[in-house]
Amino acid sequence: MVNAYVDLIRIRFMMMLAYRVNYYSGIVIYALNIGAYYFLWKAIYGSSESLGGMSVTQMTTYVAISWMARAFYFNNLDREIANEIRDGSVAVQFIRPYNYLIVKMMQGFGEGLFRLFLFSVPGMIVASLLFPVVLPSNPGVWAVFLVMLLFSFLINSQINILTGLLAFFVENNEGMMRMKRVAVDLFSGLIIPVSLFPAAMSAVLEWLPFQAITYLPGSVFTGRVTGAAVYQAFAVQVVWFLILIVPIWWMWRRARSRLFVQGG
Repeated sequence: MVNAYVDLIRIRFMMMLAYRVNYYSGIVIYALNIGAYYFLWKAIYGSSESLGGMSVTQMTTYVAISWMARAFYFNNLDREIANEIRDGSVAVQFIRPYNYLIVKMMQGFGEGLFRLFLFSVPGMIVASLLFPVVLPSNPGVWAVFLVMLLFSFLINSQINILTGLLAFFVENNEGMMRMKRVAVDLFSGLIIPVSLFPAAMSAVLEWLPFQAITYLPGSVFTGRVTGAAVYQAFAVQVVWFLILIVPIWWMWRRARSRLFVQGG
């Protein structure tokens, strides 16, 4: 069974190779995004040495690594699941000898690996050449960051799976999917670091899973979080990963008993 899941990762990776030209152009688009944020934050900083606990160099590095990390953890599992629920093809998955949700996770991971090697890595190299990005020299920081990046993918995928499964109950969850995408990009710290939110809002975000997707890994990578705080940040990711398993399991059990197929 494990080999079957590994094959799913490989198959999705190979499928993505057919669209690799799109990702080459995507590197340029992401570089433009990073450039826009770089000049924006440079203007905001002005003559200030730091803002929200980050120097200009740390902020530039944070912006670059956050967008490149997004290329890895981003996926459309919510839309895939919702479409399969609407057209009824999800019913076939119920009788197959594997777990449907794990299959979707493995497919998303295969896509993420493709983006990591053919998008994030070359994109980070380009960003490093164009902007004052400072990469960690400590191999330990890289190791912790890569593990945290994996959990970023897992948590983001769990949120996507939850959003996709809502199609069992609301029949059309297009609005929820759009709202979820905006919420993840904004509240995860991709657009604005969580440390720059008003104190009251930052306190609320600390009790939500979004910061575990972008802000915490980015803070470790840039050196804003060091020492024992690194393991605390990682512990937050692990806790949210375990917590999100519960509503997914509950919703999946409820969904299996109320499958409603739209169309023929």
